[in-house]
Amino acid sequence: MAAIFAAPHLAAAAAASKDETALQAGSDWSHWRAGNDVTDLPSVQRGARNFVSYCLGCHSLKYERWSRLAKDLEIPGDLLQQDLLPPGDKPTQYILTTLPAPDGESWFGKTPPDLSLMARARGRDYLYQFLKTFYVDPTRQTGVNNLRLPATAMPHVLSELEGLKRAVFRDETGPGEGGAVVHTQVFDHFEPLAPGRLSVAAYDGFVRDTVNFLDYVSEPAQTVRRALGVWVVLFLLVFTWLAWLVKREYWKDVH
Repeated sequence: MAAIFAAPHLAAAAAASKDETALQAGSDWSHWRAGNDVTDLPSVQRGARNFVSYCLGCHSLKYERWSRLAKDLEIPGDLLQQDLLPPGDKPTQYILTTLPAPDGESWFGKTPPDLSLMARARGRDYLYQFLKTFYVDPTRQTGVNNLRLPATAMPHVLSELEGLKRAVFRDETGPGEGGAVVHTQVFDHFEPLAPGRLSVAAYDGFVRDTVNFLDYVSEPAQTVRRALGVWVVLFLLVFTWLAWLVKREYWKDVH
């Protein structure tokens, strides 16, 4: 457990992308899938570390307490205090950013949203695609744009890990109203501009872990619910079988 927090980026490298070729080509980004698994405890633990290191500065998880996170993710109290809990915070407190809302609105044009339910509201694939499709755009105030959320107000806070890339668009024409020709800019591929600290596969693993954590936060009881669901289905199957035996016993004289 300690190794997970002691080596922030080495663990992500182990989660190599299954479709690295597609990630490098980039043209089918809208079909990328997070492929996360909230039952993968080490992945969710790494995602918690990622969130605290790169997201908590602006985003809160107002429905999650530190103590609940530590219990669900099996994080000992000393590691929680040492590696995750901000100075001055107590385990019983909710996971809240220290960024005042007025400052966030002043700096970014809008208050950074709470991410407690983002995975349920937008979907895991949305979050995965969003974190994978930042590109350099000098026309934007933050210097970057995003394919999944065009004109996003969020800067690319993970650029030191991923590096910088340029989006290449191609011009496509089609028929418009009144027979006019309509020109459309369609994304074609990414071109790397500057390398980051992680390889393509390692950054992909980093993003998947982060999305995995946000998926857990959106419904902390989902692993229990799924496990309980299996027993409920088994109970119903056994009950149905017993009911059939009773029915057969009651109706045997009739038939």
